[in-house]
Amino acid sequence: MKIAIIGTGYVGLGTGAVFADLGNEVIGVDIDAAKVALLQSGTPHIFEPGLAELLARNLKAGRLRFTTDYAAAVPDAELVFICVGTPAGPHGGADMRHVRAAARAVGGHLTPGRRTIVVNKSTMPIGSGDLVGALLSEEAPAGARFAVVSNPEFLREGSAVRDMQHPDRIVLGSTDRGAAEAVAAIYQPFDAPVLITDLRTAEMIKYASNAFLATKISFINEVAAVCEATGADVRQVAAGMGLDPRIGPQFLAAGIGFGGSCFPKDVQALEFMAEEANCHPQLLRAVLEINRDGRRAFVRKLDRLIGGLEGKTVAIWGLAFKPNTDDLREAAALEIIADILARGGWVRAYDPAAMDGARATLASPRVAFCADAYEAANGVDAVALVTEWNEFKGLDLARVRDGMRAPILLDGRNLYDPRELAQLGFTYRGVGLPTSADGIDLPEFSQIAPAVTLAIGDDK
Repeated sequence: MKIAIIGTGYVGLGTGAVFADLGNEVIGVDIDAAKVALLQSGTPHIFEPGLAELLARNLKAGRLRFTTDYAAAVPDAELVFICVGTPAGPHGGADMRHVRAAARAVGGHLTPGRRTIVVNKSTMPIGSGDLVGALLSEEAPAGARFAVVSNPEFLREGSAVRDMQHPDRIVLGSTDRGAAEAVAAIYQPFDAPVLITDLRTAEMIKYASNAFLATKISFINEVAAVCEATGADVRQVAAGMGLDPRIGPQFLAAGIGFGGSCFPKDVQALEFMAEEANCHPQLLRAVLEINRDGRRAFVRKLDRLIGGLEGKTVAIWGLAFKPNTDDLREAAALEIIADILARGGWVRAYDPAAMDGARATLASPRVAFCADAYEAANGVDAVALVTEWNEFKGLDLARVRDGMRAPILLDGRNLYDPRELAQLGFTYRGVGLPTSADGIDLPEFSQIAPAVTLAIGDDK
């Protein structure tokens, strides 16, 4: 099929490259000429495992190309996917400026006498299918016919190519069943279950899915705070919970919360939509607040561990919001670094992929960017692990310890074994973990449960 992809970000580029790999003729459209030039040369402007190889293969085969010109892509396309950004607006709702502009441009380039299916792939608020349809109608030339289909994306940054190639479900919404089935046909090689609904239900499925996953993360992080205060191990708590098939183990890894381009803005957007509909989104508000609190608590814990951050230097391992991406949007590291600087501290930072973006974002003379994790840890008062890249799992921690001013390691993702770190001489803290392993006493049992008087050997 002939497919036009509007927008070449994480969603658009991954979607277009995989569709091209299936043998479709794909043209990506972006208004940024510099991005288009890079992509035409075979160089992705984002870091995503597997994308560069996919891009090179399909450019060479002639199945994939890029342009800044809607007229070169839309008139002959059978399917047009809108994959532009919908960032958070000033009041919490999604900013739809890019969607509006794309819909108008697509409408103006539809071909009279033929039918085009326009697919909303971006995460858009409930009712966006109707909005896009209205804008297409305003701009379409006489005789041009179209249908609108909502096809929300469920791609995870860092595994977007794999997720596109192995989807767990395909959600489609439309008032035109035939149009939805035509879109379903291009996904047929993936052998994934297909759910066809109305437009608004498909749009809600995306928001509800992301909000639920974010809720699981905030829930386990709130439980982690209680575990830490009472001497329980949140890792084992999560393992025990996850064995229940009604709960499952996914998204129960305690840490310093979620970031990125999806969860924060989507939960916020759903909260905004709920308020606009005169609902009371108290759970969604709590999810966001718990996420913010986790980052603040992380810095407070660091401050206590090193006896105050004023004049101290901290190594930050990991800047991107998650491993296997260079995306810094809503990254925990940015907020943590800002808090450290506000408390008078200094930072030595390293990330395997996000250094260029971080240099542009963190313009402070008190932030140094380092070539690797060892350089970042050299001469510091503490190391804070923020993003759990695989690279950090294989470090020579004895070498790290020997280069530090004080062997203090604060692990925001529970990547390391507390006992191993204690044996190496580190003062170690994770999230929701008992602290006895590094020599710091747990709370007295009577402080935790003063009403319980059973002796340790009691068999009751």
